[in-house]
Formats: sequence, structure tokens, C-alpha cells
Amino acid sequence: MNQIHIDTPANTAVDDKPFKISRRGFLGTVAGALVLGVTVPGAIRPVMAQAAATVTPGTRVPAFIEIRPDSTVFFRSAFIEGGQGIFTAMAQIVGEELDVDPANFVVEAAPPGPDYGLIGGFRFTGGSFSVRSSYDIMRKLGASARGMLLQAAAERLSVPVAELSTEPGRVVHAASGRSLAYGEIAEAAAGLPVPETVTLRDSKDFRWIGKPVERLDVRAKATGKAQYAIDTKVDGMLFAAVQHSPRLGQEPGTMTNEAEIKARTGVHSVHTLPGAVAVVADSWWRARMAVEALQVSWNEAASGTAHAMPSDFSSTGHMEKLKATTGDGVTFEEEGDAAAALSAAAKVVEATYDAPHLAHGQLEPPSAVARWNEDGTLELWIPNQAPEMFQGDAAKVAGIAPEKVIIHSPMLGGFFGRHFLYQSANPYPQAILLAKAVGRPIKLVWSREEEFLRDTLRPMAAVRFRAGLDQDGNPTAFSAVAVGEGATGRWYGRQPDKVDSSAVEGIAGKVYAIPNKRIAQIHVDDPAIIGFWRSVGHSMNDFFSETFFDEMADAGAKDPYELRLALLKNSPRHHTLLQSVAELSGGWRRGPFAAEDGTRRARGVAMASPFGSEVATIAEVSLSDGQVVVHDVWVAIDPGTVVNPRVIEHQVNSAVALGVSSALLEEVVYVDGLPQARNYDGYQILTPDRMPRVHVRIIESGAPIGGIGEPGLPGVPPAIANAVAVLATERPRSLPLSKTTFEEKQG
Repeated sequence: MNQIHIDTPANTAVDDKPFKISRRGFLGTVAGALVLGVTVPGAIRPVMAQAAATVTPGTRVPAFIEIRPDSTVFFRSAFIEGGQGIFTAMAQIVGEELDVDPANFVVEAAPPGPDYGLIGGFRFTGGSFSVRSSYDIMRKLGASARGMLLQAAAERLSVPVAELSTEPGRVVHAASGRSLAYGEIAEAAAGLPVPETVTLRDSKDFRWIGKPVERLDVRAKATGKAQYAIDTKVDGMLFAAVQHSPRLGQEPGTMTNEAEIKARTGVHSVHTLPGAVAVVADSWWRARMAVEALQVSWNEAASGTAHAMPSDFSSTGHMEKLKATTGDGVTFEEEGDAAAALSAAAKVVEATYDAPHLAHGQLEPPSAVARWNEDGTLELWIPNQAPEMFQGDAAKVAGIAPEKVIIHSPMLGGFFGRHFLYQSANPYPQAILLAKAVGRPIKLVWSREEEFLRDTLRPMAAVRFRAGLDQDGNPTAFSAVAVGEGATGRWYGRQPDKVDSSAVEGIAGKVYAIPNKRIAQIHVDDPAIIGFWRSVGHSMNDFFSETFFDEMADAGAKDPYELRLALLKNSPRHHTLLQSVAELSGGWRRGPFAAEDGTRRARGVAMASPFGSEVATIAEVSLSDGQVVVHDVWVAIDPGTVVNPRVIEHQVNSAVALGVSSALLEEVVYVDGLPQARNYDGYQILTPDRMPRVHVRIIESGAPIGGIGEPGLPGVPPAIANAVAVLATERPRSLPLSKTTFEEKQG
């Protein structure tokens, strides 16, 4: 049974209507509701581009909050819900200051518009950044709306504002015993100016922030009423399925049986697209069966085509290239003189670690619904993490102005970096072209095989480590050169003389007190279409650095837990966290030791500092027929400030699952330019019977608020590998661990 502990210093109205949209237009995400009060005149779907020059994101109450006659609150979230609990967190944060129980919120993703650019004028749900980038802003927004309601009530009751207070959903005048429900005064409040200054609640008075509030989407998910992009239905729509070229960069040539396919029952039309062919039909199954039966010849990519997959590309060959690449690289982080310290060291430890490409492999298939409206606008229902970015790119595909593109952002079936703006790995450009070609709304869904063929991958990487030890086995120098390409540079642009931070995060930034350090990168192009994966570079780099840390400790005859404690003595936050995870696990013991069931076990420990949070992890493992079995994982996490401990527990559990899966099983293998796995039968993921027990302790240190969705993952692979190193004759330096049959040490 999973456990959660919290250390601190000091049911919902989910709109479960199906996404069936009439051709008369999409007038609001809360269909049929009579909305009075704090509202944007005109409807819920405006694109507020004309206000961009004057809008300060997060300050205009009407852009976010509508109070209904029954005093429930409809809230437009700047961030997308994808299982990480952001809608619930927003309801807690805003509700705390507005004085409305989060259970009385209905939350949906906001449309594109300048009001929602809360990250430096930019809007993106990812990087475990949503709550920490908006916490203060959303509290002020809720307090501002409450101030407007108080002012409206004062005018209605003819009393000074100072005599009024609120209780959940009501303004109260205690002296006269009168009160007004928020819904009664919302319309009047809507016409008032937003207060310039507001007073926020003292944290000791919080009723919902910091509490395990039930998630708003639980009932809808439990009853099957939660609506995802794939559930969208619009009047008159047809269905489409695609067959992509085997290798990226190839283009469709002749279709020898096109006439036969067109004659099939239910088939509407056959189309060629960039890098693909498509069939449109009256059902998705008919479209899929037809497109898979199309006999297509594929033309090779023209010379110089960007990111075309070479026909001779293989995972084995690319890894050999990474490991054979020499040089010192471009420096990213440097302290002291690592080269000199290594030359003077009593002992030098060297090792190379590597990790493979990984697929996202998420259960929600990629989909898109596209509809061209009579007024020349284009409407899209698409899974996405950045509505404005998708709006701009869709406009380019469609050849229209961005303000003519209406983006709807349904709940996601998971994030993991999959729903970023990857054109070649996303069906919305195809849906736009098909809807225009047939003159009808199109619902395009990729089959699982097409998803695995066109998924963006976590980059492949190798890292060369060197450490210098003194006569007592203490580390005096640490050097790491990462070889490969980072996802950030691929999608945001790379400067040749600078290091891509995503290629070294998890190696750089470590707080261990080693006096001489140098972290560098050698860029090597990755022929695959790489992208962001849960915890990005941390997902593999913490495995590299934290596993090498244990190797360094062993070379100096040091216990790795005790060495970490010693090197963190001047960093109380990390020192406390490491002690906390040991305490949570019942006390540190490395092993090997005999468990109650008779298995021979060991434990490994790892630290990570991802996305503004701090994490310490211990894993307990055994070996069975040369394969790794993970029994328990203990995680102590310090996110600084806690909004919802229950959501943190859920996120850590899911992150541990993905961490174990990536450590033990997952790997994308290319041969002759083709991925060998096209479905889950060829791409192994963690099965429920292999999921370890997870134990969570939350340390609320009061540090600046950190992320939650991704930090629980990076410490898991190194903690497992460090435990395996205790039991096995061979130290793990390569993932996944399942490709190695480990021989157990004797004695």
C-alpha cells in the first residue's frame, strides 16, 4: 500500500456534456448556462489579440472568472489539464482568496489570448512550471474578484466595505445579520474596476491551499464521462486515417490500388499529404482498414531535406558514434580547476554511461478535429500544451491570420512532452488540409502503429566521466562531457558555441561540495526526431551522474549515502532531505541483506534537483534469473510550498512508475532507418505486477515553490542501478537494465 507523509514548518461540478458541437457555432464551453457577473462580453471563445498591447497577463478578472447565478465559479485556466491536477490546483489557489470552495469550481482551458501569457508573456503547460509560475498571480486574481464582490455588496446593502466579510460563496454583514450570495451580486460586481491593491490571506488561515482537496476530475474519469480530444464530435464530420512513409522524409509516389480503395463501402476519398497518404470515410475503422490496404510506393527524400531519416541509421551505430566522439566539448559549468586536480589526484575513476532513445508510448492516441466555418475561421479541437503556439502554426498551415484560428484544448490523456509543437509528429496539420480538401469537418486519429512510427523520441546520449580522489578517498575533482543533442536546442534553436542546457541538466547544478568541477557538452546531431520527455534531460542525466557518484564512492571505499551526507553538510535543505528519505525507509542500509521472503536484496540512493524541487530517492531491489526486481521505492520531495499533498503523492507515484519502466524496460531500436517496435508488443513498458510499493514524504521547507509533475522521476533509475551494483558482479552503466543478464555476487 502506498504511503504518504507530510512534514511542514508551520465533489465537483465537472461539465460532462459530450463534445458534440453544432454547425451553428461554438458559443461557450459551458453550453446553455446563463452567465451573469464577471464575464467577457460576447462569449467565451474570443481571441483577445487586439488587447495584447495593453494586457498585463493574469490581471483582468473577466478573462478568467465567471460567477453563475447559483454562485458556482467557471474558471478559465491558462494551463491545460493532463492528469497532473492543475485544474484542481487553480481552483484551490483562486478559491482560497475568492473564498469559494474548490468543489464549486468548473474549470476549463482558456482560449488563446494575451491574458494567459503568465510565463513572461508566454503560455506553456510543461516543465512542472504551471503552479510555480502563477501561484502569486492567481492568488491576487482571486483576491481582486473578492474585492469587487465586497464593493458590490456594500452598495447593495448601503454599508461600508469595512463592515463586510465573506464566507464561502457569500458576503456577510455580521452587524445586521444580512448576507448575499455571490451569484446575487456578480452582475453588479462585473461593472466595477479591478482593485489596484489587495490583501492576501495569511498562510496560517488557509482552508484549501496545502490541503488534500479531492481532484475536480475524479468523478468524470471514474464514470467514463471525462472528455478528451478523441471524444470530440461535430455535426457533419467525416473520419480520416493515415499511412506515413516508412522513413521520415520520404514522399508518396504512386498508389497502385487507389481505384479499388475508393470503391470500398463508406470510403469518401483518398488523399496524398506531406509524407503520408490518407483515406476519408464515414467511420474511422473503415478509414483505417482502407488506408492500411493502400499500396504506396515511396520516393526518397530530396538531397538536403531537413531531418530526413537516413536509410542506414541504426541505434547501435549511433551509440557507437557517440561513444567514439572525443574532445573536451564546450564548457557549461566550471568551478576551480578540474584538469589540474585530476592530474594531482591520488586516484582517478573513469566511466562512460549511456541511455537509448525512448518513445512517449502514451495511451491517448494522437487526434485532431478540424472544421472550416462559413465565416472563414478554422476551428480545431486538439491535444496541446501551448494554445497560442498551435494557433500560430495552424494559421501558417491553413494560410490564414492567427486570429481566424479557434483553438479548443480538451483535457489531455497525459503530457510527458508529447503534445508540444512537433509538426511531423502531430496530426493537426493533416486534419486542416483534409478538412479543406473535402469541405467537411474531419476527425483524424492516428493508429497505434502510426503513433510509434512518428513519435518524437527522448534523445540518445552518452556521458564520459572522470573523478579525482585524494589519499583518503574523498573526491577532489569531477569532470563530465555529455555527447549528443538536446531537445531544447532542436526546437528553440542552437548556438554552436553554447551548450544546450537540456543536454546537461541533472549533471550540472549538483550541490555536492566537490571543489573542482567541469561540465561540458559535445553536440552530435541525432538523426531521429527528438523531443521533450518527462523530466527532459534529468530523466537520463541524473542516472548518469548519480550512478557514477556511487562508482566514485566505491573507488574511495566510502559508503555512498554517508559520502553524500558529508558533501551536503553545507546545504541544510539537501542534507535534511537525504536524512528524511533514509528515515522514511526505516534507516539506511545498503546491503546485501536477506528479506523476510528469503530474497537477497540491496538498496541504492540518489539525489536530484529538477524543476525547482529537491528529491531524494531510495530503491530496494533483488535479482531473479539475472533480471532486476524492484520491491520498494521511497521518495522524499521538497517542493518548497505545497498546494495539494494528495496531488503530489499521485504525481510521485506516476513518476516512479515511469522511472522504473524506463530504467528496466524501455528502448526504441532503429535498424535500417526504421523503428523496430510499432506497438506495445515490441515496446515494453512496466506492467502492474512489476510496480513496486511507493512511499512518499513531503518536506515543506518554505523555499520558493517548485514543480511537481516531473521531479519524482529522475532519482528512480540511479537508485535502482546503485542497488543493482551491490548485488551484481557487473556495475550497470547502460539502460535499460533488461538488456543485461546480471550475475549475482557470491557470499
